[in-house]
Amino acid sequence: MARTLQQLRQDAMKAQKDGALDKAARDYAAYLAQVPGDVAVWSNLGVLHRVAGRHKMAQHVQERAFALAPDDIGVRNNMANILSDLGQYDRSIQLRRDILKEQPDNAQHKAMIGRSLRGKGAYAEAIAYLESVIPDHPEDAELQIQLAFAQLGSGDYANALQNYKARWRAGELQPRNLPFPEWQGEALDGKTIVVLPEQGFGDAVLFARFLTVLNGRGATVQLVTKRPLLRLFDGLAGVDQLIPDLTRDTNADYWVNMMDLAAIHFEDEAKIPAPTQLSVPDAATQRAQAMTAKLQDRFKVGVVWTGSLTYKGNAFRSFSHTDFLPLTEVEGVQLFSLYKGPALEAYYADGSDGLIVDVGSSEQDFADCAAMMQAMDLVITSDTATAHVAGSLGVPVWTVLHWDAFWVWRHQGETTDWYPGMRLFRQRTPLLWSDVMAEVKTALEKKVKGAA
Repeated sequence: MARTLQQLRQDAMKAQKDGALDKAARDYAAYLAQVPGDVAVWSNLGVLHRVAGRHKMAQHVQERAFALAPDDIGVRNNMANILSDLGQYDRSIQLRRDILKEQPDNAQHKAMIGRSLRGKGAYAEAIAYLESVIPDHPEDAELQIQLAFAQLGSGDYANALQNYKARWRAGELQPRNLPFPEWQGEALDGKTIVVLPEQGFGDAVLFARFLTVLNGRGATVQLVTKRPLLRLFDGLAGVDQLIPDLTRDTNADYWVNMMDLAAIHFEDEAKIPAPTQLSVPDAATQRAQAMTAKLQDRFKVGVVWTGSLTYKGNAFRSFSHTDFLPLTEVEGVQLFSLYKGPALEAYYADGSDGLIVDVGSSEQDFADCAAMMQAMDLVITSDTATAHVAGSLGVPVWTVLHWDAFWVWRHQGETTDWYPGMRLFRQRTPLLWSDVMAEVKTALEKKVKGAA
């Protein structure tokens, strides 16, 4: 029996709510073909595409809704969200300012205005705006987080890292719940302190340089380290013991977040410490040498095109393995894939493994990856954990960034103080990688000629 239009609409909304996005999209399309003036359905469909990672399509659909009801607050909100995603910050900011005229107490829109200003690289303007509105919402964690990110981008690390402690109140992270207290600066002579890592592997490598803050305090320092980093962190300065995880039986006096050690450092010292000194075991080095032995006469380039597919910002910071294929045309160059993960399925499906040698899928951990980086003449990576590993190792590394880069890379320049020697390449247009990859190819041609 054919469904009525009302049933079709209800089925689509239920499917969307249940996460059956493909079914919902088909039902929405069938419904809109008959009822093209339903603003709510257009806007719902736009939200669906955004959740599914189809950001360009989401904008096309939200434009339909906006054209039908430009004064509807819900439509304007959804439009502002996708515009911000796609780097169209000025228009997004204006929509949010218009909404605030009607909803002056809406802290979320104020936070997203600050976020959009930061996305433009206008750090000072973002800081000034956020500081002006935070007094009206002193308990709002998102406003403080956005202020922290703007301050990080501006290089005001001391204030930024204090404000970023609000991340534990924002709802995305599980607050620490341990049987011993958080360290608040108490004397540590004869005590044991556990250092807890941040969210990702890249953050752990980035902030491990601050473990030396605990040096000279008389404490036994334990660092919680997930298995992929265990060998790489072996012998890490400032650490007495690596432990895989905390249990109720862990015997310690205090715990501290690794990033909060950075806050302590910047309270007294403005200079960024040298990158983390990593350990590359002999077995990993021997593996790398064996896997590259037949291609020693080539200019070896290790490549990584994506980070974790589950990270919500991965669709913007990462690109396709096919974007590296033009580099295989550079005379004398051999590319090696250092990537390990589900994105290899597409890499194998189209035959790219014939041009880009897979050495990453058989790695057991980041130590193997690090050894392979040391066997390369150059590493080219997207903004993911491998950038931090390569930067810490001091190997020649180029990091290819999307238009709204992580605060470590900022929004301008070819270098970063956090990893001396790293070269940065920047995307010019959101979601378009061809221009920046053309720059990478030209630079690679020059580098290979210089090495010949």
